[in-house]
Amino acid sequence: MPPGITTLAADTPTLSAANTGFMLICSALVMLMTPALAFFYGGMVRVKSTLNMLMMSFISLGIVTILWVLYGFSLAFGSDVGSILGWSSDYVGLSGIGVTQLWDGYTIPVYVFAVFQLMFAVLTPALISGALADRVKFTSWALFITLWVTVVYFPVAHWVWGAGGWLYEMGVIDFAGGTAVHINAGAAALGVILVIGKRVGFKKDPMRPHSLPLVMLGAGLLWFGWFGFNAGSWLGNDDGVGAVMFVNTQVATAAAMLAWLGYEKLRHGSFTTLGAASGAVAGLVAITPSGGAVSPLGAIAVGAIAGVLCAMAVGLKYRFGYDDSLDVVGVHLVGGVAGSLLVGLFATGGVQSDAKGLFYGGGLDQLGKQAVGVFAVLAYSLVVSAVLAFLLDRTIGMRVTEDDEISGIDQGEHAETAYDFSGAGGGAALRTAGSAQGSTAAARTKKVDA
Repeated sequence: MPPGITTLAADTPTLSAANTGFMLICSALVMLMTPALAFFYGGMVRVKSTLNMLMMSFISLGIVTILWVLYGFSLAFGSDVGSILGWSSDYVGLSGIGVTQLWDGYTIPVYVFAVFQLMFAVLTPALISGALADRVKFTSWALFITLWVTVVYFPVAHWVWGAGGWLYEMGVIDFAGGTAVHINAGAAALGVILVIGKRVGFKKDPMRPHSLPLVMLGAGLLWFGWFGFNAGSWLGNDDGVGAVMFVNTQVATAAAMLAWLGYEKLRHGSFTTLGAASGAVAGLVAITPSGGAVSPLGAIAVGAIAGVLCAMAVGLKYRFGYDDSLDVVGVHLVGGVAGSLLVGLFATGGVQSDAKGLFYGGGLDQLGKQAVGVFAVLAYSLVVSAVLAFLLDRTIGMRVTEDDEISGIDQGEHAETAYDFSGAGGGAALRTAGSAQGSTAAARTKKVDA
């Protein structure tokens, strides 16, 4: 994603109605990705956790929006301060921005750029929530989002995309968020789950998705919204780069889905709908940082490699014993790392930038830069997220009670259930049943398969 750049007076652009309209549509598409993610995650959990999973994504729309207006946009995209943060008083509260003021070097208003970037900031902490299914207090989660976007997401966004940010100035290529969004969220997820521990019954009780149609709906909407996420990140399409990114997004996602399914068939003997949905998301993640720098053939390679790597990675939680409920680490962290590093191999040097990857005569220079960006963001997010989770766990507590976890976090945290199978008055009956179940939770531990 190009940050703001200073142009000479003679080159000062004028407002483009076409680019402005295009970016507003892209912003709306990216906003759709958060409820789409809620559906994707919501279908993957057990029925007793459905509403909580939906809410963990949905609440990000409220919290992050307000923080972005108050100070987030300034920290991420204000004037550079030491290559680490931004700060511009005009961006605080969005109070000093003119209605027709253009984003530096581009033909869209600052307001349009701000709202497009807002949707990225909303989505990123929502991605983390999938790793924490079934066991986190909703109040603690809301406070974690508040702290995390402030001390992790906003600074990292400046590193990667802000004018003067140290990774941007180094020449790290991240078209639409491989480091700032997916590695950032995946590393944060790993940091938090190492602190809060495993779900009751992990590796013992069945924890199958309760609604695969809901998963497929969410994946399809994510795929749809991702075109705005990726193609919009060039902030216009006057030179066709956004069109290349659109094509590469489709191509890589298709390749990753097929690669995941092929691996799944060879490894487990079946083509599953969950595998198709997860493979598609893995491809979307991997092409996000690289799609503006590679050719369509390169996009096929990026997608196929990511599809296999992520399919292999989702099983690591059983080998190493960390409870990543919905495979955020396996898909977003591994997919983000793969896509970001593959730029150093497949960048053609003819689209987004002049940088060339190893396979196009560029040597190891770009690969080295990509590796610095990957591991800097991964380490920072992992450590700071773990510290935040530890502090919250030791103060207000991060986890619900064991009884609430076993009987259902929807009842314990939201006093609701996702589905009412009992007809009129069933809600009250289910709430009563939930209370009774909570008192006998220990006896039911081995029977949970909702």
